[in-house]
Amino acid sequence: MELDQIKELIEMMKANDLCELEIVDGQTRIALKRGSDVPAAPVVAITSAVMPEGVGNVPAANSASTGTALPAETIRQENLLEVTSPMVGTYFSAPSPNADTFVEIGSKIEKDQVVCIIEAMKVMNEIKSEVAGTVKEILVSNGSSVEFGQPILLVEP
Repeated sequence: MELDQIKELIEMMKANDLCELEIVDGQTRIALKRGSDVPAAPVVAITSAVMPEGVGNVPAANSASTGTALPAETIRQENLLEVTSPMVGTYFSAPSPNADTFVEIGSKIEKDQVVCIIEAMKVMNEIKSEVAGTVKEILVSNGSSVEFGQPILLVEP
């Protein structure tokens, strides 16, 4: 590969905000990296779970590790049950963009009632509640990605 071609690749990396590029052509291997040698700080996902009664629910980055007090809204009521995602996919709160949502905060739901749709691999999967009660909090926004086991609703039995 000629120097002009390598310069062209570097310019393309800059224009497209690429950090790394590797090209293998037969016996020739070119690896280009740009930016700092200092690795980016890792991204830490903070999740929460319903704790046994009397314990309260505190996110993983609690006040003991950060040295700061937690706001009151980060501590959830201990009597709430979670409806969790059974798969990885995209959360939809309604069957179609123009339709009413399946549930809202304050909605009374029954066991086996459809509470949302999760699209995975172009298949729309209706998600049914495993608990009956009143929806107290919706933890994900419409169109957002969800992970397996991620809480999507909090329900007061």
